[in-house]
Amino acid sequence: MCGRFVVPSTTDELLSVFDATGDNAADWKPSYSVAPTDPAPVVREWIHDETVQRDLDLASWGLKPGWAKQGGPAPINARLESVASNGMFRSAFASQRCLVPMAGYYEWQQMDDGKQPYFLHSDSDLLAAAGLYAARQEGDVWKITFTIITRAARDTSGEIHDRMPVFLTLDVWEQWLRPEKITDKEEVLSMLDRSSIAIAKTMTAYPVARTVNNVRTLDSEDQRLIEPIRINSQYRVGSSIKVTAEKNLSTS
Repeated sequence: MCGRFVVPSTTDELLSVFDATGDNAADWKPSYSVAPTDPAPVVREWIHDETVQRDLDLASWGLKPGWAKQGGPAPINARLESVASNGMFRSAFASQRCLVPMAGYYEWQQMDDGKQPYFLHSDSDLLAAAGLYAARQEGDVWKITFTIITRAARDTSGEIHDRMPVFLTLDVWEQWLRPEKITDKEEVLSMLDRSSIAIAKTMTAYPVARTVNNVRTLDSEDQRLIEPIRINSQYRVGSSIKVTAEKNLSTS
């Protein structure tokens, strides 16, 4: 799954990378701990006056379709295996798709003395996860919410958790964002599978300080949250993760 992620980019940086407009994201501040219900930037395309517009919007993490009851579930993740057929997601999958920018995400390993967080990231400075969004009118304001599609882990997170976000390669960003309704679900699902496997091959993980564990006390703007730490040998959870952690520490 993906329960916390990192977006260190500024609004201007995101606008440049995704070639988007972003008046609605002007208040964004880089965050090293985006948690459920938090606002985060998403990239989406929609049709305005018969013209396709690509926007960078601030959206709340947890999908809330317009038809959903107030106080009902707002899932932060959607499973790739069922996203095209599940009643909560199939409408958004068909025509309300988005990209969720991030530098990486956190997963946790249960140790003898508590949960040890790991930061999972790529050799790229910025990743784009496949997401779905919904626009919901509340009074005179339109609120945008989103969820992140996940799949069975194919990266180093497999040693920590059995799910990972579906990350997309640059060449399929435009295809995923197109606002027209999907006609061939299997083709799109196959594209998501292939693209996410390609990105998974570039992913690595290293342990970070347990400050990350408490969202109520951490400073989400503190970049030290993703700094690698050395953990005692009895807490190592796998040779590949151990090697990655030591490599990052030796070069810092």
